[in-house]
Amino acid sequence: MKAEIISTGNEVLTGAVNDTNSSWLASKLTEAGITMEKIVCVGDDIKAIAAALTQSSKRSDILLVTGGLGPTEDDLTARAAALAGNDRIVLNRTALAEIQNYFKKKGWDMPEINKKQAELPSKAGIIENTAGTAPGFYMDMGNCLLAFMPGVPHEMKKMFQTGIKPLIDKRFGHKEKILSEKITVFGLSEAEVNQRLKSFNEKFSGLTLGFRADFPLIEVKFFCQTAAADENAMILKMKEAKNWIISKLGRRLVSAEGLSMEEEVGRLLASKKVTIAVAESCTGGLIADMLTNVPGSSDYFLFSGVTYSNDAKINVLGVQKDTITKNGAVHEETAMQMAMGAKKISNASYGISTSGIAGPGGGTIDKPVGTVCVGIAGPDSVRAKRYFFPFAERSMNKKIFAAAALDLLRRELTSCLTPDFLQ
Repeated sequence: MKAEIISTGNEVLTGAVNDTNSSWLASKLTEAGITMEKIVCVGDDIKAIAAALTQSSKRSDILLVTGGLGPTEDDLTARAAALAGNDRIVLNRTALAEIQNYFKKKGWDMPEINKKQAELPSKAGIIENTAGTAPGFYMDMGNCLLAFMPGVPHEMKKMFQTGIKPLIDKRFGHKEKILSEKITVFGLSEAEVNQRLKSFNEKFSGLTLGFRADFPLIEVKFFCQTAAADENAMILKMKEAKNWIISKLGRRLVSAEGLSMEEEVGRLLASKKVTIAVAESCTGGLIADMLTNVPGSSDYFLFSGVTYSNDAKINVLGVQKDTITKNGAVHEETAMQMAMGAKKISNASYGISTSGIAGPGGGTIDKPVGTVCVGIAGPDSVRAKRYFFPFAERSMNKKIFAAAALDLLRRELTSCLTPDFLQ
């Protein structure tokens, strides 16, 4: 099966909004064993959208379309679909009832303008939107199945998973099963990961390997398509490939199950029944945000202090004034005292801290932008490590500082702190 994706909207076409929808959909189609042929971006022009629908439907078996289902005048996708399919627009009573029910559940009055979202091609089938107001719809053009989704990412993802993927499965069936794995890595570039795994294709023929940068982590994905008769053999081959990848990545492996850094750290904290407190300076609360984005984090997350100023480090965390006077805020000794302070205040099992220079200014010869000191205070010891990350962008530095701190904790929890800890 061949598939294409069309992303609509002037904001996407001009780069004002990143088209994350297409990349997400492409990955899901690929994982399902469907061949991605093309991704097309079209602005808010009814004739241009209709032309793109016509062209793509002639080349593909499945065409996924995002955007343009809102209530405003520049939301033109439904009308373009009708134009391309030689159909007419009608008020779909089922779609209207779903929109009205959405507003009723929220306790809001439905604005008259939202009625436009129920005006769809007469031959369209409805796809329920449980996360927003715009119903999705599907239709056929020739031998191609077209499915239309909102451009709002969380609405699109839920609609694809609950409505469109089952529709594709029902329409085209599954002659082969897809087996897939995802592994997350920190501390290596995509090129370095590729180098470590360069012999994968030779060792594991029939498996497809890919990489995705989700800064500051790298995702390693591999999958295969297998007939039912060969499934057990391929499962064993996938397991062998996974173990081989893990051995090549070593301590840079974050999760063999594809978890994010904060999810893996949360899993470890919960499984060991220990708690964490955080003292942040340069990361400005980002570590706390990451940890508390994980469901169940209340079981292990106790305290966060954003002690940005030196006075806050001294008065809140108990960092010695002489330590900062002698060494400065960005120093291993300061980071250790910050971590100890957070641990003491909260009575947590572990305290971690960050103090660094996120930039773009503030760097020196000895402590250039990108320098961060991470402290970790555990049940039996306290230590710190200095890192240097050569990024000029403040937001990138904050993300990688936070990930480095959590990675240090991850390694502590898995007893992966080696003798070269300070190297």
